[in-house]
Formats: sequence, C-alpha cells, structure tokens
Amino acid sequence: MSGYARAIALVLAMTLLLGGCSTPIGVRRLDPREAYRSSTASPLGGDGAGSSTVVILHRFNLTAEYQTDPAAAIRTLHARTLEDKRRDIVFALAELTYIEAERLTRSGDAAERHRAPDCFLLAAVYAYYAILKPDLQPAPSLFDRRLQAAIDLYNLSLWQGLKTGEEGGIELKHGIRRLPVGGIEIKVDHHRLPWDFSQFTRFEAADGYAIRGLSVRNRSDGLGVPLIAVRRSASENLFGSQAIPTTAFLRLEDDLARLGNGAMRATLELHSAYDNDTVAVDGQEVPLEKDTSITTAYKLAEEEIWSFGIDAFLGRLQDVPSRLYRFQPYEPDRIPVIFVHGTMSSPVWWAEMINTLSGDPVLGRRYQFWYFFYNSSRLITVSALDLRRAIAANIARFDPGRNSAAMQRMVVIGHSQGGLLAKLTAVDTGDRLVAATIAGKIEDLRTSNENKEMIRDNMVITPLPAVKRLIFISTPHRGSYLSLNFARNLVHRVITLPVGLVKGLGRIYGFLSDNVRHHWQGKIPTSVDTMSPTDPLLQAIAATPLAPGVKGHSIIAIDDPGIQPPAGDDGVVTYRSAHLDGMESEFIVRSGHSCQERPETIEEVRRILLEHLEER
Repeated sequence: MSGYARAIALVLAMTLLLGGCSTPIGVRRLDPREAYRSSTASPLGGDGAGSSTVVILHRFNLTAEYQTDPAAAIRTLHARTLEDKRRDIVFALAELTYIEAERLTRSGDAAERHRAPDCFLLAAVYAYYAILKPDLQPAPSLFDRRLQAAIDLYNLSLWQGLKTGEEGGIELKHGIRRLPVGGIEIKVDHHRLPWDFSQFTRFEAADGYAIRGLSVRNRSDGLGVPLIAVRRSASENLFGSQAIPTTAFLRLEDDLARLGNGAMRATLELHSAYDNDTVAVDGQEVPLEKDTSITTAYKLAEEEIWSFGIDAFLGRLQDVPSRLYRFQPYEPDRIPVIFVHGTMSSPVWWAEMINTLSGDPVLGRRYQFWYFFYNSSRLITVSALDLRRAIAANIARFDPGRNSAAMQRMVVIGHSQGGLLAKLTAVDTGDRLVAATIAGKIEDLRTSNENKEMIRDNMVITPLPAVKRLIFISTPHRGSYLSLNFARNLVHRVITLPVGLVKGLGRIYGFLSDNVRHHWQGKIPTSVDTMSPTDPLLQAIAATPLAPGVKGHSIIAIDDPGIQPPAGDDGVVTYRSAHLDGMESEFIVRSGHSCQERPETIEEVRRILLEHLEER
C-alpha cells in the first residue's frame, strides 16, 4: 500500500473512532445525589480512596505500586512528606493507611490482624498532622471536605488503634508502639479524671454502643475518642455501674521525622466530658469529641434497677438506706440540682430529664445533678427528714467551710410525693405540724427524751439555708383522690414497713391526737395515708408557706386537653391539689401524672434553671 493510501486509511479509521459511542476525554451527566456521593467518597464509607488521594498517587507515579504493594507505596509517600510540606500529601497518607489497616483487620493471617491496631494508630498520626500541623501548606480551610474527613479518620483510627487488649478491648498504657514506618512512645496522662486512675476497671468506646430509651443522644463534635470510664463498684453508687463519660485525645509532640527514627513522643490525654470542652494545641483551642448520654444509658442498662422503686415500696429492700446520690463527680463551682422521685418510683425515671439538661451547653457547665432515693411507702415526714439530713451531710462533706457559693444555691425538684419532700427542705413549720398531730406540747409529753427528740426531728422543721429554689411537678399538696380508704387498706395489706420505722412510730402512737388516730385507723401510717386529702398532717404541710427567700415553681399536669384550670386532673392529682399560691410560675402540661419525661416539662425546667443562673 502506498503512503497516500495509508494516509487515507488512517483518516478513515479516525473518523470511525470519533463517530463511535465515546471519546477519550468527555463528560457524563450525574444526578445531584450521585454527584454528592462522588465528591464525598471516603474510606470511612467503604468507598476506597477519595478523589484527592487518587490525585496524590498519580502525582508521584504510585498508582500501580499501590495496587500491588500498598505498604510500600505508603512508605514511599511517607518519605516524600518529610521533604514536601504540602498538606494534601498527609491527608492522602491518613486515608491510605486507614485502608491498609482495614485490609489487615480482614486478613486471614493472624499475624497481619495483630498488626492492624498499629496501622490504625499510624493513620491517626497522619490525620492529626493533616488537621493541626501549622507548618504544612496551605493552611486548613473550614470549607475543605478533606478536613472533616481527616477529623473522622483521626477519631475512628485512634479508637481502633487503642484496641490492643484482650479480645480487642481498649488498652490505655504507657509504652512504645511499633508502627509501619517507625516507633512512637506514648505516655498516658490521666490527672484530669475526677477519680484515681487505679479505680477504673475498664474503658469502652462510646461509639461501640447504640442507645435505646433516651430521646436524645448528647454529642459534641471535635477530636478524640469518647469513652465510657467504668469505675470499680462503690457503696455510694446504687443505680447501675459507676461510670463517667471520658474523651481520649492523642497529642503528638514531635514532627514526622522523629517517627522514622523511632523516637516520636506522644501523650494520650484522658479528659472528663463533664469538665473539658477543648484542648489547646499550638495556640488554638480544639474542641473535644464528647458523648455524655452514653454513660446515662450504660448505667441504667441493668434490668434489676428498674424495679427498685416498687421493691422498696413493698418492703422487699429493707436494707437499702435513703441516700443522696451524685449523678456525676462533685464540682464545687456547679450548683447542685436534686431530683426527688415519687411513690413506687426511683431515680431512673429522671433519666430523660437529666440526660437532656446535662447536654445543654449552658446548664451542663453550670449545674451538677444529684438524686435522692428513699422508700416511698414510709411516712412523708420520715422520708423528708432523711432528705434534709442527706443534704446537710453532703454540705458538711464537700463544703465544710461554706466556701462554695454554688453549694448555697441548691435547686430541689420533686415529682408527686417527691414534691412534698422537697417542700419540707424549705419551710419553717414552727409548731404547726405538732399541733396538727400530737395531743399536747412536746415538752409536756410523758415519754423519754429520745421519743421527744424523734417527734421534734419529724414535726418541727426549719429550712435548709442552701436550698434556694423548688420545682414541684404533679405534686399532691392537698392529697390524691386515689389515697382514699380502699386504696389505703390495700396498701397496708401488700407492703411491709421497715422494722425500725414501725418500732419508732409505735413508741409515739399513744401521743397522737384522737383525730389523727382515727384517720390512721389505729395503724402505723404509710405515705399513702398521709397523701389522703383528709389527712391532718398533709393539711398542715399544705398550709405552711415557703421560707422567705425561697422561690417555688409549679408544673401541673392535666390529662384532658379540653379542660381548663381550676378543673382537671392528671389521673392521680387534681389541679386544685397541685396548685399553690405564691409561686413564681405555674406551667400546665397536657399529660398524665408521670409527666417528668415530657419535652414540655423538661423545657420548663430548663427555663427555670436558666432563670436561677441570672439571679444572685
């Protein structure tokens, strides 16, 4: 074939090629969802390397090597970044190392699986430098998708990198870790935790658990691995395992060149999620990743604690004392909020409210949450005495010199019967309760000084100076219409009162007025007796105003949305019984009696607590 003929043939071939279905370079239409997936592809989503990482491999002619020997390609790229200070190389290294760690995790070779945590830790190291290292160029931009991807890579890789314990458990210890491109010496810094490090039995990753039963999972975005720090069981913790939300943050103290020399230093810092929101790195405040809901759910995952309230009411838990428990470690600069449960209930029913309030960015920093557990079948004044003594004991323990201004601004929140106990922390009854129940003056009674003192402790009440505000939720100030004779008789048949209480009240029963003995039907009274609308003791408590300087708020449930106050009830307590004159506010929630979990109730409590912060 002549040269002319060959030229003609080539032109024809090119014409056929260009007339085909596609060209070597061109475009293809994408719908918006597909376009988004393409631009945000990440190994964390199982998509393989992102487009910017593919660019880096191509830039240094490593695409083929990465396909056949990814570890070698990572080493080559690592050597490059020691001289080339472009930030996108370190972004790529974080992704590629994470992908390699994932491959090792799935390997059928046990030796390779054993190396996976070290490879994950190296991915966290690269991600840390890509996010925070100031000498890399250009400076990180908030609008760079790779920045958020690197944050996620750091957090997830650090979690996986700490799983060197038995059966993949998290292990926090000093030592040297051998990474694929060098060594790193890690020192654990636990001085920020509220308890001694030796008291913790284990640490678990918060992201390793899903939460059920809580409406909101309180998380804040940042750097670090949210952990559940589980403390050795203590007598002062009744409900569930004692655990606090913690964040592990790996701080790198040297540049990448020291990693290759096996001398990079790092500190694994443990931060209580109740205290620290940020850490300072190279002059900038870096937010910590936190999860404060996980420990709430973790503590309450044990089935038996949900029956504590009923078991105590029925007398099955004779040896469980009334006590004030702290939901979190004590902080002198935070105002205590004390939750008091109602009849046949327990502190677990405050979980939704505590979880929501503790997750609030303002309230979570200014308040600490405590709860009071008691046997709700006992006479109201007996349980109220236990509450007052518990508050006083905690003040004496944590603030004996009265130096904490926060400790002197307590808020007590009570639901149902718990509201009656709350009121008895902040009233001056004088001889009002004695006159309503005892035939004569205490000093004139022909009985022992011990009995006189018992009557005085229960019936002559002075306000606790530290309690400054009360919130009553569905509280039967004038009794419950369910506490009539039939219900009271039924309760007496099914419950077993504590032996000590029976003996104590038995010693003074003869000094009760005829009216009271008639009402209590000659029996040792229970809380249900004293929540009867006709009970003389309850009537006297209802008539007693709050002490000067104490502010009160009422949250009253009315179940029927078509009924307006002063009519209506919540199925247990009428509006007229729950209403108190002289309150700072009164909020109506459309709900049944157990309204403490309702969003409207929680929002009203939040409003009141914010108001409390503004007042001095």
